[in-house]
Amino acid sequence: MLIGGCAATGRPGAAVSAQVRVAFDAEAVTGARASGAADPVSGRRVTADDAVRVASISKLVVALGVMRMVEAGQLDLDRDVSAWLGWPLRNPAFPDVPVTLRQLLSHRSGLIDPEEYRVPLGEQLRAVVTRPGTWDAAHRPGAWFRYANIGFPVIASVMERAGGERFDRLMQRLVFEPLKLDACFNWSTCSDGKIARAVVLYRSTGEVALDDLDGKRPDCPVIAKAGCDLAGYQLGENGALFSPQGGLRASMRDLAVIGRMLLRNDGSFVKRESIAEIEWVGWRFDGANGDPSGGLYCQYGLAVTALPTAQAGCADDLFGDTRARVGHAGEAYGVRSGLWIDRAAGTGVAFFATATPPDSKGRSAFSREEERLARAK
Repeated sequence: MLIGGCAATGRPGAAVSAQVRVAFDAEAVTGARASGAADPVSGRRVTADDAVRVASISKLVVALGVMRMVEAGQLDLDRDVSAWLGWPLRNPAFPDVPVTLRQLLSHRSGLIDPEEYRVPLGEQLRAVVTRPGTWDAAHRPGAWFRYANIGFPVIASVMERAGGERFDRLMQRLVFEPLKLDACFNWSTCSDGKIARAVVLYRSTGEVALDDLDGKRPDCPVIAKAGCDLAGYQLGENGALFSPQGGLRASMRDLAVIGRMLLRNDGSFVKRESIAEIEWVGWRFDGANGDPSGGLYCQYGLAVTALPTAQAGCADDLFGDTRARVGHAGEAYGVRSGLWIDRAAGTGVAFFATATPPDSKGRSAFSREEERLARAK
């Protein structure tokens, strides 16, 4: 199977980590540092302008696209998403309870990640999310937090049906073009120049995990078992195609642009009320109202994490200084990433590290690499 349009092949040798950190305030980048190789085989050094798969930070960016559509009257956070999908999305244990975008964005829909939530071209998302095992039978939608990647393909399907465009193109029009970003989901709309500077993702054990592009655009920008004919794709049929849960390719300078927009919150991209809606903590772990994933998620808005949390069972003080921050972390294919803002101080940071061990553990629930990059150590 192709993964995001590029076969995951291996190269022998020790893992080589690329690390980038960009600090910013509301007006400008205030510091940038990069170390390691974007492509260890060619020896190309990584820079703050190189695009990398940022993993779950993608969810925050999807939320920005959703809010643009809410402001345009195309979406409603509290409407039954079945109205857009054209088929009933229901927890079989609670067939009369609607599922909403607010619940999906905040991981309170009741969906549970199946073993495989990537749905290849030619298959339908509906076949995955209508399986009984994909739902929490013990809790009604809205009552329980459980981090679920599968909710974001559903969101992307809703966006496609409401917006009349493929998800990757919607995100280009709604987010990347207004912010003047050369970014994309699954390399679909990035420039050739950006693709030529892709960061190759290595696992800590040394093999290539993803995006070994050799400077070339991938033959297929989506997950496909065979062929790549997108001409016949029906909007809303498979919102998983462009990996809305984690497939954003962007540089740390690109993420800094998003972070600076959030800090300014001047209404030029979305209304101030929309940013407040995203950042409002709709769920806070109280010891018995959700799964905090080992203390990593204890306060959550709409695709935004708030930290730290003074609650037993929470270990989310990434920065180690008890200051309030909002943003999102990412972990996939050996990458650890983060985009965080300190609204009170008017500052923020974007960072990533490749080839991180899956069992890396710092003093918090985050990895040692994230803790070091968060605090510039």
